[in-house]
Amino acid sequence: MLVKVIIKRNVREGKEKHFFSLLKNLRFNAMHQKGYISGETLICAENTNRVVVISKWESLEDWSNWKIDIKRREIDARLGELQDNPTIYEPYVFSKYKAAAEQGFPPPLQKQRL
Repeated sequence: MLVKVIIKRNVREGKEKHFFSLLKNLRFNAMHQKGYISGETLICAENTNRVVVISKWESLEDWSNWKIDIKRREIDARLGELQDNPTIYEPYVFSKYKAAAEQGFPPPLQKQRL
């Protein structure tokens, strides 16, 4: 089941350069984790200190394993020192996959025999 994780952060004024350097390091490490598919970083057009990271994972278990990884927690703690508020993590599953699985249908990306 594919998972997208929405991560919201508020960067403290004047800490942007260091923040984005650490964020890049975090992404680099995530790319080597089991189940990592992709990620993107969005900066709010109306408030450039608001940052959203969207990462895609093969499963909720893969994301959960990365979230508790010691290296990730170390970098995340350093990012937290550069933020105004705590980080918000919101994992989401694709509704069509969840609904199909609950009904016993094969995953939508799997070819079905007619």
